[in-house]
Amino acid sequence: MQRLTVVHYQQELPVEHHKQGDFHKNGNRGKAMQENTIIGDQIAWSLVAERDPGTVCRNAGVEYDPQAHRFIMRSFGQEVLVDVGSYTISSHSAVGQKLLHGLQHFFDLAALWYLAKAKNVPTSGRLISPASLSGGEIFQKGTHVLPLDKLAEMYGQDKEGFYEKGLELGGQQLEHGDCSILLHPFPRVPVTMILWTGDEEFPARADLFFDSTCEQHLPPDVIWSTAMTTVLALL
Repeated sequence: MQRLTVVHYQQELPVEHHKQGDFHKNGNRGKAMQENTIIGDQIAWSLVAERDPGTVCRNAGVEYDPQAHRFIMRSFGQEVLVDVGSYTISSHSAVGQKLLHGLQHFFDLAALWYLAKAKNVPTSGRLISPASLSGGEIFQKGTHVLPLDKLAEMYGQDKEGFYEKGLELGGQQLEHGDCSILLHPFPRVPVTMILWTGDEEFPARADLFFDSTCEQHLPPDVIWSTAMTTVLALL
């Protein structure tokens, strides 16, 4: 039996909820960032808890267990359990464990905001670059730049490895570029990853695209967190 991984939250979350090393590395700036994240967690949990579960299910494409008071969501092909009664997010799968622990800083808050803000809107099928979104300049600044170069370096000569990792994350092969996959970090927020393999003339390149409807489900900063989660999940 696979081990259940649970991430706990409380309404009065201690600063220690996030990595302590940030305090030593960044001083007051790191502390402020952590406090902002904690406040964001609290707001997001409150927004989810206040919404009618039936409305959340229709809008976000998730299920609800009334006895356990939790939402059941598919993320990267994994079952993720969001318990609004105990303020916990959990998963039984190994990939789910990576999302909740290795990528927790990006994933957990994005998941809550998705449940709180998603709308019952079908995808358009029109791909859009993150930089083209409203507030998309966030993707082009400093540490907010997505590590697509690392993705290209890892899989630039390994299309099979790229496909294998994508399938592990519940992905679907597409026909864009030299190879491409469609991933669903959240049910109504598909992400298309396109890989261009390298040769003697051109280096390998990786690109990320959202469906044009992503802005109807998530604010710009959470779209960025979703993109970062997707790239890091592939690495």
